[in-house]
Amino acid sequence: MALTLVIGNKNYSSWSFRPWIGMKVAGIAFSEKLIPLYAPGSKEDILKASPAGKVPVLIDGDVAVWESLAILDYLADKFPDAGLWPADLKARAVARSISAEMHAGFGPLRKHCPMNLRRPPKSRGVPPDVAENVKRIDAIWSDCRARFGKGGPFLFGRFGAADAMYAPVVTRFVTYELPASAAARDYMAAMQALPAWKEWREAGIKETWTIPGDEVD
Repeated sequence: MALTLVIGNKNYSSWSFRPWIGMKVAGIAFSEKLIPLYAPGSKEDILKASPAGKVPVLIDGDVAVWESLAILDYLADKFPDAGLWPADLKARAVARSISAEMHAGFGPLRKHCPMNLRRPPKSRGVPPDVAENVKRIDAIWSDCRARFGKGGPFLFGRFGAADAMYAPVVTRFVTYELPASAAARDYMAAMQALPAWKEWREAGIKETWTIPGDEVD
């Protein structure tokens, strides 16, 4: 049975972007169902698919998997040849750790710099707590590239679940012109060069829905 990924607006929904780009780059076939966030009836429509009432949610027959990281883990189990997690145990431990850190943390950055692909790149004042998030993310990217990135341009060489988890953060670094080291900039360039990245971005820019809370200017 075909997989269906229920997502929100491509311009804004950072959580939806994660499993979507992970599946696209891994070559996992799926259909998508987009439910505009905060539109009339959207909450009810999402609840039909997700007990949590949030997107994304992956539908696989009678199985529903919600939360981006859980979806990527499910896909890694279902499609082991996709290599969503590194084969090396040490690298896999780091990949899972930084993915969990992304899933649970960086609240100040999320709030101050929401994903908004339509916003022209322009810097914002960065308060101390956001600056700490930015510094930590740069350190994660730089460290993973230095220790595990010999086999390709991504965090662990080839694109994987950890890259999918950090994809929306790359958009934030670009949109808000956040400071980044040379290693981080190289990583961001590799992410933006992905055909899947370009496909999502182009679709998001064309959307006409607006979420006022994510229009920080």
